[in-house]
Amino acid sequence: MPQLAQRIGRAQPSAIMVIAEKAKQLKSAGRDIISFSIGVPNFLPGEHVYAAAREALSHDSGQYGSNRGADVLLDAFLEHIEALGFSGYGRKNISIGIGAKQVLYNLAEALLNEGEEICFAAPYWTTYHDIAQIVGAKINVLHCGPEQNYKLTVDQLDAALARKPKVFLFNNPSNPTGMVYSREEIAALADVLAKYPDTWIITDDIYNSMVFDGLGYHNFVFARPELRDRLIFVDSLSKTYGMPGWRVGLIAAPEAVALAVTTLNSNHITSVPEVITAAAVAAFSGPQDIPQAKCEEFAAKRDVVVHALRAIPGVVCPRPQGAFYAFPDISIAFGKHHGGVRIENDVQFCAALLEAKGVACVPGSAFGEPRAMRISYTCPTAQLEPGLARIAEFFAELS
Repeated sequence: MPQLAQRIGRAQPSAIMVIAEKAKQLKSAGRDIISFSIGVPNFLPGEHVYAAAREALSHDSGQYGSNRGADVLLDAFLEHIEALGFSGYGRKNISIGIGAKQVLYNLAEALLNEGEEICFAAPYWTTYHDIAQIVGAKINVLHCGPEQNYKLTVDQLDAALARKPKVFLFNNPSNPTGMVYSREEIAALADVLAKYPDTWIITDDIYNSMVFDGLGYHNFVFARPELRDRLIFVDSLSKTYGMPGWRVGLIAAPEAVALAVTTLNSNHITSVPEVITAAAVAAFSGPQDIPQAKCEEFAAKRDVVVHALRAIPGVVCPRPQGAFYAFPDISIAFGKHHGGVRIENDVQFCAALLEAKGVACVPGSAFGEPRAMRISYTCPTAQLEPGLARIAEFFAELS
């Protein structure tokens, strides 16, 4: 029998989806399950988005669209990023994809030859590591533990860039930690990046509209405009607008990078469908009241989650200031028993928690930090405090 390509051996199924599927199976079997596992916003976009989609269907051309993205969507995105602080970009700097994940894969294909180095901080979104492995890149993980609030330091970045990686990938606000870098922190890191002109910079900032406490969203290019020639900003409809299933991701980038991604689109996806394009334009250009209200709701939920976790003896939880995740250090549980089950690591902890209490969380090792677990607090509000109470009960029963 012919063999599969070697790269398939480097591809791994999403650890997040494995947990979500297990929780779904238990729920189907009649278990009372509260899921803090999958990172979906759990709200729907406004009616204007659906109205735009219905209107597009009513006069659908049935034709292929642009590999780069329809002009009307490119223009809507340009207005969106202008409001964020990105100025001087045009259509030639934009390209689109089927979600930010596909855009990131295209960027890996466009920027990294096999064996070239990519560096990023841990905790990291699982897909960063997975995509880098598939394309055969060399990975340098910069470990940022809870003792430094899961944030990359200037010294860490300087040491990593001194190795001359081809790509530096940065995520702000962070999945899985919910941490947000301040203006001052971004400026300090940008000063380091300016010293190393041979490294591409990807900022995966799809949670840029979900920032709490008045901290604001900041990007390296705001602090050091000269970085624009090698910086790629990644955005998405999924989190901000409650549209993960619509699958729209976008980049603002140097012209050559946007063209490279567009060329790959011509071989991968051809185009985003007309109806999806119309919905995306409506999301960017229409009322922003739902995203704003949800940001406030998530900030309030964050407070509930952090208060509950910090009340558990031995659990350390840096206070997130964006997205909708908390990432507590649960290593106090390692070496203890729950019932007859000995817990040695984060995977065993999450498995025991799901089995004993019906609460689904994702082990931190999926994100490069095996001392922790990720809690996504987008569940219905009525489930939040009961789920947190079950976690506290689980810890109280350890021996």
